[in-house]
Amino acid sequence: MDIQATNNPAGGEDAVEPGLLSDDGAKHCLQMLSDAGLRPTRQRLALGKLLFLRGHRHVTAESLYAEAVAANAYLSLATVYNTLNQFTEAGLLRRIAADGIKSFFDTDTSVHPHFYLEGEDLLVDVAGGLAFSKMPVALPGHEIARLDVIIHLRRKRM
Repeated sequence: MDIQATNNPAGGEDAVEPGLLSDDGAKHCLQMLSDAGLRPTRQRLALGKLLFLRGHRHVTAESLYAEAVAANAYLSLATVYNTLNQFTEAGLLRRIAADGIKSFFDTDTSVHPHFYLEGEDLLVDVAGGLAFSKMPVALPGHEIARLDVIIHLRRKRM
């Protein structure tokens, strides 16, 4: 997949090149961005195609940057971080801080639990979900905004 994001002198650096909208996937990304209130820049479209056209996934900024480089999308790591944060603020992604250091970005924004595989740096969904029989009451003047459940796993030592 060639998602070349080069400067377009006619439309400015952020202008969307006609070739980026040539397939249905790109049009789908364009619609997602527009529906989320985000301007469809070439960077957002390039990263949107990588994120949203490959099914449900968990990515880090570094892993998405590596995919963008492999796809000939010439973006900086800072641009990838900024775009992931913009997508998260717009509700297109969910940020999961699994180990307190690195953030994963989940394309499934629904409430669901995760396994974090320590030492393997992987985040995966818990199959079958998780049930709670009782939720805590929020502090006075507050409401529960979301629930994140991360179950840390490590390989058994033999």
